[in-house]
Amino acid sequence: MDKKNSQNNSTDENKKTKGETDSLKKEIEAYRNKYLRALADYQNLEKRVSEEKESYKKNVIGQMILKMLPVLDSLEKAEVFIKDEGLAIVKNNLWQILSGLGVEEIAVLNREFDPFSAEAVEIVAGDKDNMVVEVIKKGYRYEGRVLRPAQVKVGKKTTRQN
Repeated sequence: MDKKNSQNNSTDENKKTKGETDSLKKEIEAYRNKYLRALADYQNLEKRVSEEKESYKKNVIGQMILKMLPVLDSLEKAEVFIKDEGLAIVKNNLWQILSGLGVEEIAVLNREFDPFSAEAVEIVAGDKDNMVVEVIKKGYRYEGRVLRPAQVKVGKKTTRQN
């Protein structure tokens, strides 16, 4: 009887050990899943913070550029009246800095009026409807976003009536 009793105890212990092992495996798997979820959350947070920093940086640079555009406008206006090599160098250097940052001039002259990139300040007689005939103030883009829309005169086709 002792041998049979001993085997039953051994079997009971094996079942108990197997049950504990299964329980521990489930617990390990639960902790592993929590760890992986926490790691994914942290990586998402890092990515979001990085994107927000980049967006903030672009906004700050855009605001600085926007404050510098009137200086460029003044230099271009002065260059029309004053033919000075030093003035041209200063204007070109400023434009090189701005274009190096990614600033682009919006080309609107002799093109169809686009209200997203230009602001119509006057409608004048023209050969074709809705074509930009004159640029009053240049417009600029930075990182694909309009910093300042161009101010333009838009042509309207005139018909003669007898």
